[in-house]
Amino acid sequence: MNSGSSSSPGVLGRGPAFWAVAVFISTAVVVMIVTSGVVERQTSILLTAIPVILAVVMFRAGYKAADGSAGISDGKGEAQKRYIKRTAIFTSLYLAAFALLMFANRELAISNEIKFALALLPGLAICGVFWAIGRLMVEEKDEFLRRLTVRQALIATAITLSAATVWGFLESAELVPHIDAYYWSVAWFFGLFVGAIMNRIQHGTWGSV
Repeated sequence: MNSGSSSSPGVLGRGPAFWAVAVFISTAVVVMIVTSGVVERQTSILLTAIPVILAVVMFRAGYKAADGSAGISDGKGEAQKRYIKRTAIFTSLYLAAFALLMFANRELAISNEIKFALALLPGLAICGVFWAIGRLMVEEKDEFLRRLTVRQALIATAITLSAATVWGFLESAELVPHIDAYYWSVAWFFGLFVGAIMNRIQHGTWGSV
């Protein structure tokens, strides 16, 4: 129990979960700015560098967290290491697919079939992150950390479904603007961060995600 309360080193005192949330939120903001057309092409290219830099920081935080748990016995930390690697892979695929989609939409004349395929890639990469979190719940041997991970996911799900439901009714009444569906994934990752804070307050540790 006590071993689960030690916080991971991370970067600037923040673990990979914090930086992952920053990556997805910054990407969502960049999408809103770029698609609105309020910035020029050169500026939009510079803006896309923000989530890329945050992703590098996220990977660094994950590796430091994995190194911090490497010396723990009974295989503890192995599930976190696999989770970090999977998340790094899918996040890299997401950023690459997102950049490719934005470039193709702005610079290339492509058919709807190709555009459909390109638009699927970022979403599938995010699904890969969900899968990585699910595998962490299955593979985590420390029951305390597993409980915290499940708790985080439940908190994130409650926040996202509640927000989507309330916003949906407001939108149907034409009181608020339409929100693209992928922003609910961003809300879910934000919910994970809220869950991590609640874990920290109530149990003294952020958890594994």
